[in-house]
Amino acid sequence: MQKVRVGITIGDVNGIGPEVIIKALYPQKILDMCTPVIYGSAKAISYHKNVVNYNDFSFNSTNSADRLHNRKVNVLNCWDETVNITLGRATEEGGKYAYVALDRAVRDLSQGLIDVLVTGPVNKHAMRLADFPSPGHTEYLEIALGGEALMVMVSDAMRVGVLTGHIPLKDVAAQINREHVEKTIMLFIDTLKKDFGLEKPTIAILGLNPHASDEGVMGDEEEQVLRPLIIELKKKGHLVMGPYSADGFFGANLYRKFDGVLAMYHDQGLIPFKALSFGHGVNFTAGLPYVRTSPDHGTAYDIAGKNEADEHSFRQALYLAIDIYTQRKRHEELRLNAIKEPKPSENVQSAD
Repeated sequence: MQKVRVGITIGDVNGIGPEVIIKALYPQKILDMCTPVIYGSAKAISYHKNVVNYNDFSFNSTNSADRLHNRKVNVLNCWDETVNITLGRATEEGGKYAYVALDRAVRDLSQGLIDVLVTGPVNKHAMRLADFPSPGHTEYLEIALGGEALMVMVSDAMRVGVLTGHIPLKDVAAQINREHVEKTIMLFIDTLKKDFGLEKPTIAILGLNPHASDEGVMGDEEEQVLRPLIIELKKKGHLVMGPYSADGFFGANLYRKFDGVLAMYHDQGLIPFKALSFGHGVNFTAGLPYVRTSPDHGTAYDIAGKNEADEHSFRQALYLAIDIYTQRKRHEELRLNAIKEPKPSENVQSAD
């Protein structure tokens, strides 16, 4: 069976991304389950290899994803020039080469040269300096790869999706409409089935307002949109509950009773997730035709170059990408087999 080809973007070369990538791939036992392909440059990886003092970390340098070494870490050179690495700083150059690596990896992914994508952390200010066209990875990949993207934070304890991503808080309420919420809930249900193998997933919906509005005392999104939709989805057989007051929901550990939690906005979901799972959580982009994950942290400029970065979240992102890719293939095989199986009536022979 062919190993999963994991494309890994180097991220911002001024941050901890290259460090955690190298650490996650060392020692190289992970080569038993996948073929890693780092999109960046051999010079940049060699620079950061010296930072972590892994002198025996070896890799295959290549210029094309159709020439990979199956038993080594591969570094695909996305540029030839020497990059000025300025550890701990957001620079236009750092953003530019993070963008170059991402663009090359996405093109190879869409052409079938790699199977999944794991992205190294970038700095949004540096990316903006480099004229990156989207607020973040999620929005960029939705346009580049197609589909309806949903950010889902994943750990052993929970899966938290966010209805709205990288938008200002003042714009969130306008997104709480029936069409958007229903579409997102159904996408979440689909990914829990297809990507995580849950036949009948249970989902908790968080309210937008404090105390889930206390029956309309503080806002009406819960009473006008969320509650009626939840009732309707229940009637259709979906195990959707809520809306819950976010503080009490996480404070009482109710998240443990659900397969997924849908937050209304970015920080409502990510603050409790990171408080409970930081360092071993993973950001998964559901709803795309390809699997993409990333660690649950950013560039961490304050510790860049100090050999202090923890690689566990990045390693979990690698494992999750492989697991979801495998689960999707299994799900598709089951679907095709179900189509091929003859209906009972087709096997009934006439008594005449």
